[in-house]
Amino acid sequence: MSTDRRMFLKTAAAFATFAAPAAAIAQSPRAAPRFSKARLARMREAMARHVESGRMPGLVTLVSRRGETHFEAIGVKAFGGKDPMRRDTIFRIASITKPITAAAAMILVEEAKLRLDDPVDPLLPELANRKVLKRIDSPLEDTVPAKRAITLRDLLTFRLGIGAVMVYPEKHPIQKAMAEAGVSPSANLPAHAPDELMKRFGSLPLAHQPGEKWMYNSGSDILGILISRATGKTLETFLRERIFAPLGMKDTAFSVPEAKLDRLATYYQTIDD
Repeated sequence: MSTDRRMFLKTAAAFATFAAPAAAIAQSPRAAPRFSKARLARMREAMARHVESGRMPGLVTLVSRRGETHFEAIGVKAFGGKDPMRRDTIFRIASITKPITAAAAMILVEEAKLRLDDPVDPLLPELANRKVLKRIDSPLEDTVPAKRAITLRDLLTFRLGIGAVMVYPEKHPIQKAMAEAGVSPSANLPAHAPDELMKRFGSLPLAHQPGEKWMYNSGSDILGILISRATGKTLETFLRERIFAPLGMKDTAFSVPEAKLDRLATYYQTIDD
């Protein structure tokens, strides 16, 4: 789930504003204003242009405000297909998993099971006593000790010291080492089990000192493992029990059951020239 030039072509766009609390609406002396038909039409025209351009087969938009909801389903679920987009079409949410995982971590902070500025070493010993490259282009053995431990706050803010190095074509030793270890951020999910993934992260030096520089993606992958180890549950189970089920997010999961596959939009990925 990386923002580099290999980013997959999104097949959906959504726009939403959150409804005001019912009590606030009840106290209002005026009736809730309705959406402007002209503005909704302009939004539909703008969204339809994305489909007409051939950049995506279809999309769904939804706007909700003060108890009023409006949605549009435009196009089809796959290029060359005839199955139309629907309000209940299921999409891969890609990097939107990041704020969901962050919310899960903050549940544990609220329950005092994790603390933002405590080292993650007790649960992630693979990240203890880190070595840090002197420069981003240094050989892997040209390192200095980390000035401090990595914290939960570092994982949440992607400042743990390792992640996507936005240099293409790849030329730095750390980029090549991450690729060889199978931990390079990309649009694809990690291929290794959590413990093996952490072992591989732990075998590499950090690219930057903890807290020093923002680096995309890897912090979220590691955060999911931290949550799993802190709770004794898989990340999927914890998210389902503590976020998805309580919020009625019945179609949000790590996989799509066979009975719902007919609602799944096709996933596309750009290919480098």
